[in-house]
Amino acid sequence: MDKTYKSSAELKREAKALYAGHWGQAIKLNIVPTLFSILAFILIGGLFMALTALFMTSDFVSSGSGSFPSNMSSGNSLTGNIGGFIVGLITLGISFTTLDWIRSKDADFNAFSGAFSVFSKRYFVGAVITELLAGFFTVLWTLLFIIPGLIKSFSYSQAPFIFKDLTDAHPEADINYLDCITKSRELMDGHKFRFFILKLSFLGWDILAGFTLGIGYIWLNPYKQAAYMGFYADLVD
Repeated sequence: MDKTYKSSAELKREAKALYAGHWGQAIKLNIVPTLFSILAFILIGGLFMALTALFMTSDFVSSGSGSFPSNMSSGNSLTGNIGGFIVGLITLGISFTTLDWIRSKDADFNAFSGAFSVFSKRYFVGAVITELLAGFFTVLWTLLFIIPGLIKSFSYSQAPFIFKDLTDAHPEADINYLDCITKSRELMDGHKFRFFILKLSFLGWDILAGFTLGIGYIWLNPYKQAAYMGFYADLVD
């Protein structure tokens, strides 16, 4: 008998049910990337207003002083990439903890430790390699065309969680990280569009959060995490 998978609406209802009475814990767990989101909105907004003011002055336009030094631009880009990667790892640790929460229904855990769980000896190296491999293969497909790259990003999206499950089930085993990529592709066969719809269903909330200078992400980020991890749990459990 074929398994019936949960709809986006069901996954979102279960996410809200999971957090009922525990929103404070969910917010604490997700607070680090949320603060970065808020900061990014403030910086982007401030930069936009500053550039608008500068371009409205004739001296700035005529003198060409709006060009930034190339070394400063490249330095900021490198710093931003490193910072983004670290925040991505923190977000992955939050995903791991949220997945455990969904399965155990136990909210009694240290939110700070949960947010940084990926930096543990058990997960760190494998999580970094799995993320880099998934990103590398996605970039290769994107070089062909944007759409294949987008589709493959969905195909490889579950690889870190497969790595977590394999590591938890066999702590002493040597995990083949390429197998995690392959298993994710196989797992998402026939489910990529479902995952796309789930992500798309948050678009309106993302827009509203943007109007609050990112403050809305204090509640939205935990909501997304529970829905996305519920999607993975629904696939494999």
